[in-house]
Amino acid sequence: MSDLLQELLNHLEVKRIDTFLFTGSSPKRPRRIFGGQVLAQSLNAANRSIDGGRVAHSMHAHFLRPGNPAKQIVFEVDPTRDGRSFATRRVVAKQDGKPIFITSVSYQEIEEGLNHEAPMPEVVAPEGLQNDFDYWTEMAEKYPDRFDAPFSQAVERRVVKRRDYASPQPEDPISHMWFRVPGDLGDDANRHQTLIAFISDFALLGAALLPHPYTAASKKIQAASLDHAIWFHRPGRADDYLLYSMDSPNSGGGRGFSRGQFFSRDGRLIASTAQESLIRLRPSSP
Repeated sequence: MSDLLQELLNHLEVKRIDTFLFTGSSPKRPRRIFGGQVLAQSLNAANRSIDGGRVAHSMHAHFLRPGNPAKQIVFEVDPTRDGRSFATRRVVAKQDGKPIFITSVSYQEIEEGLNHEAPMPEVVAPEGLQNDFDYWTEMAEKYPDRFDAPFSQAVERRVVKRRDYASPQPEDPISHMWFRVPGDLGDDANRHQTLIAFISDFALLGAALLPHPYTAASKKIQAASLDHAIWFHRPGRADDYLLYSMDSPNSGGGRGFSRGQFFSRDGRLIASTAQESLIRLRPSSP
């Protein structure tokens, strides 16, 4: 396991200090905590409060305040319900005594049932695509006044069709990206769910900006995740390539709505996501 991956897991796999109380830390970031981080940390805490035999099948969350990456996060897990086949956990993430994030996670005993699933889109395999690190290195060299040199990350992303970040043009609100965490994560289902949750917040907001001449990095845009939902349909591995297919059917009122689907390399639908984001145009300078 690489040092980068181990460092990421050290942050996402939160520290237990009591039965339903956990603490977590953040990687160094310039401004605020990445939403996918607190999403993944909260799921990790909730999963560890559940007895064996039940797995998370849905998660519904709201981002309440920007988190400070320099401060500890406290995760309070409420064991809301333990039924015969379903269970519910509510998690509140706090800093300075104030909630920055809340979520409700539902669990179910594994059982057989009717089965159907959406087909995976036909896209280029990940091996034929440029990874993010190489792409942003080229952009920083080409536009040194606009883009910073990238830093290595534990998560690898390969975009099927890249947008021109230097001069974004309106396009159809559909995107496909391959993700994986290089390295062997073992067979801990909680670890794989935690990392899929972390990855799920990487690009949904961007899908809502595709029909407009802006990206999340545009100075004219104030952008942030408002809420987030994940449905886990089947077990999936975050250390093998997952195709994340996204679309955005609506934007309006300063908000954008996006949907996503995770597919395994062999075409199984692993998870679905939905998110509403703030995509507010900043007032023009006089």
